[in-house]
Amino acid sequence: MSSERRGLGRDELAALVADDIPQGAYVNLGIGQPTLVANHLPPGRATLHTENGMLGMGPEAHGDEVDLDLINAGKIPVTELPGASYFHHADSFAMMRGGHLDICVLGAYQVSQRGDLANWHTAAQGDIPAVGGAMDLAIGAKDTFVMMSLLTRDGRSKLVSECTYPLTGVQCVSRIYSDLAVFLLDGTGVTVRETFDVSFDELCALVPVPLRRAGQVADRGSEPLRRSGA
Repeated sequence: MSSERRGLGRDELAALVADDIPQGAYVNLGIGQPTLVANHLPPGRATLHTENGMLGMGPEAHGDEVDLDLINAGKIPVTELPGASYFHHADSFAMMRGGHLDICVLGAYQVSQRGDLANWHTAAQGDIPAVGGAMDLAIGAKDTFVMMSLLTRDGRSKLVSECTYPLTGVQCVSRIYSDLAVFLLDGTGVTVRETFDVSFDELCALVPVPLRRAGQVADRGSEPLRRSGA
């Protein structure tokens, strides 16, 4: 694999996820990288829910827009859109657990080939567990998307045959958006929808699970983002 491989940056990946969110969807964005999706959603595309009690969240706030009482679940100042509403924390979790959200977008330490998610603890001594509402979202939302870098800092794949970290949810992940590829999971295996600056064969050498091609897999490289149609 070329040493010049770039893959997608965080904002490019967030834009790709935003492009895949259907019109009218109710969506929760997890803490960290997924919060960037809010900055790329076209006006009116989706209604964003936060687990700390807001429906109708807008993009991240900057400058004079910043109100320290108006933050998302990751404590990042955000804006509110016309019609936004606020509610009790318990009501927010009832929305999550009651199947009222169409999509949640979460980060991950590991995702297994059958869609198991591990995103709250590495089990390393000294790590602070931080599950938050992830278990409720992973199981309660109709679709769970994961945004993550494909490889750890020491080059290990986060897409694995079996998760070795404590699980957040079982067979809940339907898509993985990573810097090197988009993967579709349907319980029967893993399909590569598209790649970025890496060939399908190179990807197979990086990921220790069987991969299927979705028709003609497109390596979009550094071209402007567009749907592959695969």
